[in-house]
Amino acid sequence: MQTVVIGGGAAGFFAAIQAAKIQGNNVLILEKSPNLLTKVRISGGGRCNVTHACFQTNELAKHYPRGEKALRKIFERFSPTETIAWFKQRGVALKTEADGRMFPTTDNSETIANCLIDAADSLKVVIKTRAEVLRIEPQKNYFDLEVKGIGQIKTHKLIVAAGGSPKLAGFDWLKRLGHQIIEPVPSLFTFNVPSHPLADLMGLSVPHAQVRIAGQKLLEKGPLLITHWGFSGPAVLRISAWGARILHGLNYTFQVSIAWLGTGREEEVGAILQNFRTMHPQKFVCTQSPSYQLPKRLWENLCKRGGIEENRKWVELSKQQVNKLQSLLTNDVFEVSGKTTFKEEFVTAGGVALSDVNFDTMQSRHVPNLYFAGEILDIDGITGGFNFQAAWSTAYVAGLLGE
Repeated sequence: MQTVVIGGGAAGFFAAIQAAKIQGNNVLILEKSPNLLTKVRISGGGRCNVTHACFQTNELAKHYPRGEKALRKIFERFSPTETIAWFKQRGVALKTEADGRMFPTTDNSETIANCLIDAADSLKVVIKTRAEVLRIEPQKNYFDLEVKGIGQIKTHKLIVAAGGSPKLAGFDWLKRLGHQIIEPVPSLFTFNVPSHPLADLMGLSVPHAQVRIAGQKLLEKGPLLITHWGFSGPAVLRISAWGARILHGLNYTFQVSIAWLGTGREEEVGAILQNFRTMHPQKFVCTQSPSYQLPKRLWENLCKRGGIEENRKWVELSKQQVNKLQSLLTNDVFEVSGKTTFKEEFVTAGGVALSDVNFDTMQSRHVPNLYFAGEILDIDGITGGFNFQAAWSTAYVAGLLGE
């Protein structure tokens, strides 16, 4: 084979398609599992969040806790604009949602998976599943691969797009080739809060919350979802990505502070409460929230924890009760103990050190004709389509094979 791609996920397929355009029908994909494009199929609740409508290179790169600088160069060559055009040329239109996430108009991830498989088939890319690469031996002008279930394969060029691994040992085969591996830790996870006082509110979403990790410079704003185990939603997932290594170091045991109105400024929230109190003095506090964004049941919970009786009117609130409400709205503190993977979408911070890769070509600095793409690298983005965009972009350049 002229080129072998290790990995049958998004990056592997995209790199193989690009390489096949250059080298004709001489590309082979090796996937160790029985399934292809697994993450593509489950992403976005089965809709596949293909990319994000962020079209300025520098701004786009800011959405990557690891890899920002290296990706700027890559995004100049293949950005969301090119991603949209690539799928459109193959009959797949994408749509943009209010938060910038982009999905196929079919709202079905199979549309994206089938598009990639069809593109590979049209270029006669050969695909083998249950084909785990056990050993890579670089020779003078080629690689010797030992593949489970197949035997020995020789290839002139090799693209590694095997995805992340939860354990450092999962990268041993690349360490043996001289590459530095940054220890993998989880990213994009939700917070477990055992026995938390909001458990009966599971399913409620707050559109503009502020999430802060106590004692750390970690703060995010955005939608927050209350779950039966704790907290999820974009704000939590983003802060888990930016704090991936810090939170790992804390063994996922820490305090999280939530500002339910999106601001932790007591004077600002105090003014909101006072204005509402002035305008609606005779209304019952527990049934009249001062903000449209607070779900009714959450407001009732806050009032109960604030010691406010059901028949208490706004005009009757004591200074102590106002202060307690103000505190709960700006700094509601919960004890986090553990994490949960987000919807089976496994993302890691860590992998092949970026200093070991030439981002002009995605070629290894240690092994000629060895290229990398996707999550095997120490690159990860926040939730919203950014991880797929990094996969498309790095795979596009890797698939050019240095040309």
